[in-house]
Amino acid sequence: MIMDELSYDKESLQAEHASQLSSMTDEQTTVYNKIMEAIASNQGGVFFVYGYGGTATLIPGGRIAHARLRIPINLTENSTFPRIKPGSDLAELLIRAKLIIWDEAPMTHNHGFEAVDRSLKDVMRVVDARNATLPFGGKVVVFGGDFRQTLPVVSKGSRAGVVHASLCSSYLWSSCKVLTLTKNMRLQAGSEDTNVDEIRKFSEWILKIGDELVGDPNDGDAEDPNYLQERAILAPTHEIVEDVNDYVLSLIHEEERIYLSSDDVSRDDRTMGEPALYSTEFLNSIKCSGLPNHELRLKVSAMVILLRNIDQSRGLCNGTRIIVTDLGRRVISCTVLTGSHKCDRVHIARITLTPSDSSKFPVRFSRRQFPIDVCFAMTINKSQG
Repeated sequence: MIMDELSYDKESLQAEHASQLSSMTDEQTTVYNKIMEAIASNQGGVFFVYGYGGTATLIPGGRIAHARLRIPINLTENSTFPRIKPGSDLAELLIRAKLIIWDEAPMTHNHGFEAVDRSLKDVMRVVDARNATLPFGGKVVVFGGDFRQTLPVVSKGSRAGVVHASLCSSYLWSSCKVLTLTKNMRLQAGSEDTNVDEIRKFSEWILKIGDELVGDPNDGDAEDPNYLQERAILAPTHEIVEDVNDYVLSLIHEEERIYLSSDDVSRDDRTMGEPALYSTEFLNSIKCSGLPNHELRLKVSAMVILLRNIDQSRGLCNGTRIIVTDLGRRVISCTVLTGSHKCDRVHIARITLTPSDSSKFPVRFSRRQFPIDVCFAMTINKSQG
């Protein structure tokens, strides 16, 4: 693990660093210098880089926080990570890490940050006992995000409950130094002088939506062939998303193919010698977030989204949008629509999936199905990150 994480091409990274450093805005330079000073001082520090969408870009090779830091799906205020043991490969990797960057931080429940804080203190006190009293064990941690966007999901929670679950309600927030970015760099990328004014107006329009100053829809350019590929309708609930996806799918004049899942009760919930308490029909009827439906209706040219991490090196991650090019019996061929692997041809097979939060159901079960869902529309939460 450590060798894989440290296998950098240092010469190319130095050249990229010099290039990007010379093109930084004044805001970015200020943020960069403050974070680098904290790393050089070896005293730790917690920062929150606050900026609306487009003011920062993602770093290649990132990992999902839950996967890298072993954060449990179901969190409580006393959650810890027993799998990160002092002396383990992951503990050694965290000790060597100089900087931890956590993007889209406002979406994560504050129990997650607090659990990471306790875990890093436990790992880093082996190096120096004083680290047990420092936030995140004395590591430099940089959070990024925009509190005007999606906040943590609290099941059946009130508005106050959602706010209480956010990072700014955690005891760690008092240790955060807030740094602000306002210039939308993503919109400037690859722009020409002829459309600078148009980009500026669009950037201001996005910001006004976030501040609830305007509410008119942006129709965009429907004649652009990439228009539909780069956009999706956002909706607050899965029910609305499903209705919209079904309607748009019906407009595609291609032959439809229906794939049915194979559902089964987990072995731990079976009682030997007794008839099953839950029928196959009941398992087929279950619909939940992050799990494809029992009946998956697809057509060639339909846009779909991956619901699981399949192959990160090829860009096949949870949330990757792809377009169906061929519907086989056991394999679905698709083309990646966005990201560094755009236009790559990929093949998706059925895998066995289980709900991330089985406590919501009377029985634990598994579903063997293609890990995708139609994605002309998606929930607002799913669009984040």
